[in-house]
Amino acid sequence: MRLVAGVDSSTQSCKVVVCDADTGAIVRQGRAPHPPGTEVDPEAWWDALLAAVDDAGGLDDVAAIAIAGQQHGMVALDERGEVIRPALLWNDTRSAPAAEELIREVGRAEIVARTGSVPVASFTATKLRWLRDAEPDNAERVAAVALPHDWLTWRLRGYGPAGASEHGPALAELTTDRSDASGTSYWNPATGEYDRELLSLALGHDAVLPRVLGPAEEAGRTATAAGIPPGVLVGPGAGDNAGAALGLGAAEGDVAVSIGTSGTVFAISAAPTEDQSGAVAGFADASGLFLPLIATLNAARILDAIAGVLDVDHRALGELALRAEPGAGGMVLQPYFEGERTPNLPDATATLFGLTLASTTRENLARAAMEGMLCGLADGLDAVRAQGVRAGRILLIGGAAQNPAVSRIAAQVFDIPVLVPSPGEYVAIGVALQAAWALGGTRPEWPLAMAAQPPVDTRPIIRQRYAARAVRP
Repeated sequence: MRLVAGVDSSTQSCKVVVCDADTGAIVRQGRAPHPPGTEVDPEAWWDALLAAVDDAGGLDDVAAIAIAGQQHGMVALDERGEVIRPALLWNDTRSAPAAEELIREVGRAEIVARTGSVPVASFTATKLRWLRDAEPDNAERVAAVALPHDWLTWRLRGYGPAGASEHGPALAELTTDRSDASGTSYWNPATGEYDRELLSLALGHDAVLPRVLGPAEEAGRTATAAGIPPGVLVGPGAGDNAGAALGLGAAEGDVAVSIGTSGTVFAISAAPTEDQSGAVAGFADASGLFLPLIATLNAARILDAIAGVLDVDHRALGELALRAEPGAGGMVLQPYFEGERTPNLPDATATLFGLTLASTTRENLARAAMEGMLCGLADGLDAVRAQGVRAGRILLIGGAAQNPAVSRIAAQVFDIPVLVPSPGEYVAIGVALQAAWALGGTRPEWPLAMAAQPPVDTRPIIRQRYAARAVRP
């Protein structure tokens, strides 16, 4: 049995899965926490990676490994390979004004044509502009810019700060992949080239950027480190959403709807997208295709809030919701509890509509919460479709997707089949598959187990009532 490992270095933790390269069966796994906050010393990621590998039983019998990481963050390195300041993560919003500055300076249509997306605070270029303006001395020291998965892959191969790595800084050895590069706002998914003019406009000068690897291209081999044996093949890695798409075996026509604290809708597309409204980010995927994506700020925490109001757990919330009729008796929850990203309403708050003496029941409130959450994601699917993307089926993932009420109501909100894969670490599984691809030269086809396949039961009244109450930017 040949074994491969996949790493998901997410915002909250590092997860490692070790899989059979031929079947995808998980042999063992481990994890370690990351520190909280929106800026983190990357050494904490490295320490967590080593701890998670140890928790997974080590890599002595593993032939290949690849790393997925949270997208967009800024890891700024000096000429010695030292991290200049704590990395800004995707969810650090201090660069929101910088995003607006870049849009004004370049022009919305122009920057979308050159990068596929309208820059927002999460994108790397906006964080570099913030660094240039807020910490000019640090900005001047920047010799190279990496993303979280780029930096970890580089460290895994024995590069890094002088005196703390086997091979020394070697900034030219930094690598990335198409999916993560496409979230920087200085790489063009359509041409596959960096836009160094945009990089210099953001940072104030040029810098070393990671070499962009192909979907199954080898990044190198591991170097000796604590718990890491030398000579293990290292795959290109990916951004987290692209890693999940690989893990799900998603192909053109598949749309993943992920319900976590926030929500995402992303599809596999054969052609790049350019949405000047900014609703859809025109990312690349990790297979050589494209990954148009929308994100919402409000998803599972909508259910957390209403479950708290009703003093029930999520299972009981689902039971209440299923006792109400589709449309919740006219009750509509527009769930912008802490503003919203899609649509772009940063200062919005949640609003409950349609209260009458008849409609105001615990059951209708529970259903309105689920319908509101899913209608927001359905609006996201509409935005993706508006870019010409074909949607044949939905793969519903994330913790909330396992609630039977969520999957049943999803089948009433969406107008295409909804499938719920069994719970799994799909980001880590995806880059484990990528490692097997790099190892064997052919993309494996690992089976995807399903937890639920509710019948299509579209009820137009749900989205009609939601749309009637919609607040637009």
